[in-house]
Amino acid sequence: MVKLIFFDTETTGNEQKDFLIQMAYKTGDEKFVGLYKPEIKISPEASAVHHISNKMVEGLASFKESKDIPKIKKLFEDENSVVVAHNAPFDLWMIKKEGIEPKRFICTLKLARYLDPEEKIGKYNLQYLRYLLDFDMQAEAHDAMGDVLVLEKLFDRLKKKLIDQEKMDENEAIEKMIEISSRPLLIRTLNFGKYKGKTVEEVLEIDRGWLEWLLREKEKSDVIEHEDWIYTLKHYLEK
Repeated sequence: MVKLIFFDTETTGNEQKDFLIQMAYKTGDEKFVGLYKPEIKISPEASAVHHISNKMVEGLASFKESKDIPKIKKLFEDENSVVVAHNAPFDLWMIKKEGIEPKRFICTLKLARYLDPEEKIGKYNLQYLRYLLDFDMQAEAHDAMGDVLVLEKLFDRLKKKLIDQEKMDENEAIEKMIEISSRPLLIRTLNFGKYKGKTVEEVLEIDRGWLEWLLREKEKSDVIEHEDWIYTLKHYLEK
């Protein structure tokens, strides 16, 4: 039987050199939150998002040295477990650095994109979707457990939409969610930069060079969550 584990991390930043400082998960009625001292300093930019300072983690164990890691590793790596995160490649990268590699995962960000093929929503970050979908709940934004609670609500909404749209049962929907999450998705519309609001096809016709530049920038960036954009740009540029 599938065990769904909703989880989130707060980190020192969003690049490959960064480390987790907080982890939260919820599975069934079980909830967990842990705070840790990372191997590098927390950046001011990261603290401005999650409000965890270097002083707050002073004297704490690192995640690798904590008593929490054996339990979390066993739970997350169990063959019946499916971990769920928003923008999962980022959180999976962070826990992989700590020696935890789940066998199966679901990414609610990819699912939100998949279920919005016309890209009418425009933004897919967790807190935007929370208010767009009018979730009536108490959950502190950018706190790991607060994000987990929103994540669980979002997962339920996306699962229901998938079941209704593709006429499948719950088990089939979960397997479909795993499959969607495991591959890059094609993005149609730019939501940043000087061509914000235009489709990639439109920009290809008027400024192919800009798309080639964007691909080079995405490929050399240390930011983790560029898989979909690299796939998209290569598709349209046929590279």
